Amino acid sequence: MHETELREEKSTGIAIGKTCRDAFERYEKEVSRTKRGFRWEALRLSAMSDIVVGKVKFGDIKLSEVTSDFLGQWRDLRLKTVVGSTVNRDKNLLSHVFTTAQREWGWMADSPTKDVRRPKNPAPRDRRIHADEIERLCLALGFDNEPVRTKSQAIAIAFLFAIETAMRAGEICALMPEHVSGNVAHLPITKNGSKRDVPLSKRAIELLSFLPQPDEGNPLFGLTTASLDALFRKARANSLIEGMTFHDTRHEAITRLAKKLNVLELARMVGHRDLRMLQIYYNETASQLAERLD
Repeated sequence: MHETELREEKSTGIAIGKTCRDAFERYEKEVSRTKRGFRWEALRLSAMSDIVVGKVKFGDIKLSEVTSDFLGQWRDLRLKTVVGSTVNRDKNLLSHVFTTAQREWGWMADSPTKDVRRPKNPAPRDRRIHADEIERLCLALGFDNEPVRTKSQAIAIAFLFAIETAMRAGEICALMPEHVSGNVAHLPITKNGSKRDVPLSKRAIELLSFLPQPDEGNPLFGLTTASLDALFRKARANSLIEGMTFHDTRHEAITRLAKKLNVLELARMVGHRDLRMLQIYYNETASQLAERLD
């Protein structure tokens, strides 16, 4: 370390010479590992280190040299390959890294992210799943309301079960036999880190009855999120269905459930603490609403 940097460190109390990679690695070890999904966050931080901004890797930039102009260049570079919501998630992560480096480690005098403009998020999806698409997908997966004998049929059950319950793919794949009691599925941990009890319709219970009894300690559906995603995509292609994702089942389920439950009951069932989130997932059309008017 140069003599001038030593004097500056001594006078300001700010550690000089630390790089973004130093901050990313320490954050991953001390903060990310305390969270659910820390592996995904660790991958994001590692990938961020290798992004080249102005001929220099992000990870090689000293924290003292990270400016709002540099982060603006990083933002614009990312927007060439990903949507605004992805950049905003990465910016939120960066902001927490730099704030931690400032307040807890004494590595920065201030966080430079606060002066960086956030890109606009894309419009929420409003994709509904049509009855014809459900039939075609089930046909491609070989399911016809009979006991499951193949992985593909289990995918069909998961797909239909998601439409009944608004459960996410990860929640369905993690569901254990002991989590289901009567007409309730207990989710001990969810995306937002809290537990949730999901009421099951008669159809949802019927769908579960088609699944084989898993070996002790194995999940109810016998699927991983990776296998679900791969087989679902293959069946979607074979069904000639375009523009539909598995997560669209959550939109479809919430739109259907909104006809049966009030807003507080619906929020509790699907795990939304912010009622405004229901507006994103509720996708009934104006013509459908008109049919319900006198």
